[in-house]
Amino acid sequence: MAVCIAVIAKENYPLYIRSVPTQNELKFHYTVHTSLDVVEEKISAVGKSLGDQRELYLGLLYPTEDYKVYGYVTNSKVKFVIVVDSSNTSLRDNEIRSMFRKLHNSFTDVMCNPFHNPGDTIQSKAFDGIVSAMMVQTG
Repeated sequence: MAVCIAVIAKENYPLYIRSVPTQNELKFHYTVHTSLDVVEEKISAVGKSLGDQRELYLGLLYPTEDYKVYGYVTNSKVKFVIVVDSSNTSLRDNEIRSMFRKLHNSFTDVMCNPFHNPGDTIQSKAFDGIVSAMMVQTG
């Protein structure tokens, strides 16, 4: 089950963070921000080896006792982070990839909205609905 989903801007400030157990919200903010170091590390390592051809999905960033943190980076350097409960062993890598694909498609829809200013926090009901479905769907 996805317990936290975050969208981080190119400049590393949060555009959107949502977590399921709201009493642990600060903990998830910390987890997401600490994962950004690993994301930057992976981007620079892949960038050196492949040039411009890079995989958007970064895979497992790091596991903790309770959670697994996965990452994804768009071509415009916007980062998606999904925190999953470690106890959910049935969640496969391809399911995480499809979650990121759905999130990316929904994010693209938000960015295509003429009333949304790029760089502002995401306040879209449709995007919220997609995220809510992901948090319930994987549980």
